[in-house]
Amino acid sequence: MSLRLRLTLWYSGILAVTMLLFGILLYFFLNYFLYDQIRQDLKREADVTYSRVQKSFALSLKGLVIDLELENRDFYSTNTFLQLYNVQLKTFNRSANLQYYNVTLPITNTTIDKLKKETALFEKTKVVGQDFLIYHQGIYESPDNPEKLIGILQAAVPIGSYERTSVVLRYTLIIWAILTIIVAGSLGWFLARKALKPIDQVIEAANQIGSGDDLEKRILYDGPRDEIGRLTDTINGMLSRIQVTYTELDEAYRTQRRFVSDASHELRTPLTTIRGNVDLLEKMWKMTSGNAQLATADQIQLSLEAMHDISGEAQRMSRLVNDLLALARADAGVLMEKTEIEMLPLVQEVVRRAQFLAHSAEFEIGDLDAIQDIFIFGNRDYLQQLLFIFIENAFKYTPTGKVLFDALRREAFIGIRVADTGIGMDKEDVPHIFDRFYRADLSRGQTTGTGLGLSIAKWIIDEHGGSIEVTTRKEEGSTFIIWLPVNFPLSM
Repeated sequence: MSLRLRLTLWYSGILAVTMLLFGILLYFFLNYFLYDQIRQDLKREADVTYSRVQKSFALSLKGLVIDLELENRDFYSTNTFLQLYNVQLKTFNRSANLQYYNVTLPITNTTIDKLKKETALFEKTKVVGQDFLIYHQGIYESPDNPEKLIGILQAAVPIGSYERTSVVLRYTLIIWAILTIIVAGSLGWFLARKALKPIDQVIEAANQIGSGDDLEKRILYDGPRDEIGRLTDTINGMLSRIQVTYTELDEAYRTQRRFVSDASHELRTPLTTIRGNVDLLEKMWKMTSGNAQLATADQIQLSLEAMHDISGEAQRMSRLVNDLLALARADAGVLMEKTEIEMLPLVQEVVRRAQFLAHSAEFEIGDLDAIQDIFIFGNRDYLQQLLFIFIENAFKYTPTGKVLFDALRREAFIGIRVADTGIGMDKEDVPHIFDRFYRADLSRGQTTGTGLGLSIAKWIIDEHGGSIEVTTRKEEGSTFIIWLPVNFPLSM
């Protein structure tokens, strides 16, 4: 059952119950007041007649009994039928209108028994096929002894027109209620359809999104900001978040595939070299039958070169595995152990060891006073690795020229600057240099490396709450400034 049908049924059901209660109350209210007025008039007429009833003793076959008669024998009424019944003599005294129609009002034993318990009562009955309302009033031998019923005064009035009016009113209310419910149900169906139309649009848009890959589609709604409007806004907001999440996941998936592909490529190269050199050594070993004295000078030289290549490629694989391990820890959310570190001794140690790295450019140490007596909260080993990454990159991409290393201070941050006059980069490469395995096209094939150094550096900087500033121009060099927050003492 659809929501539209349920709303219509609920609306129609509530209206039907309301109309039923209203019709019943209205019917009984009108019926009560209509007959109440008739009862009052009938009782008033009977009271007037009752006051004129005279009692007298009469001799009959049953002995001495009480006879009943009206004063002046005036027993006539134009609007009401009156009848005086003597219970002992079982005689009737009727009004002129009853005598004209030759009609006698009925009296049953049940009525007589009731009047022995109560002084008066109303009764609806049919007389000659006509509906009458009869008021029975008991006449007693003594007011203190109601069981001594000697007569009954009856006042009756025809109520056929009132009964027909009541029936017409009843059927009118029923028909009116049915028509009202039908009209209200039709109107409710129309209004429910109109009110729920935006939900159909939501379902249609959701189906289109679910059957395709168009996450940019949104639900169009130009109605009021009611429940439907807020629901539409919520769903559109949810779709936007799903689109962002899907885009991020898709990008992460592509990055992961590229990462696996590049890692496989980087690992395959040294493995191929090692396997080739091992095959060469195996062939030379077979040629000499394992006897080094049978080897020629060229064979010994080739063996030395092969072992040198194996050692170099093994070291390269070791660095690559260490870099991959560092990035894996970063992805796993491993937290660095940090302590308060004085920067100047750390930087001086890095500078001293960096001078022993292979480089062809001039290594110039600039002013380091900006980090004098400066402490930061960080990890000593990772900070040294961070500085070595930028210095090694500067040496690698600066075949001739100069590499400058100095320190800066800017408010609550210190900056370590590594500037070179090397090959530089295009501005299009800058946003990607921290991506894993990314290397600028200009450097590919000219320098060796895994392309993971700057990714690790970016992770270390982020873990220390710092930032990196890059300035570069192709064929003119690059400048990297590492900004780290200063750890001020509590007394400051």
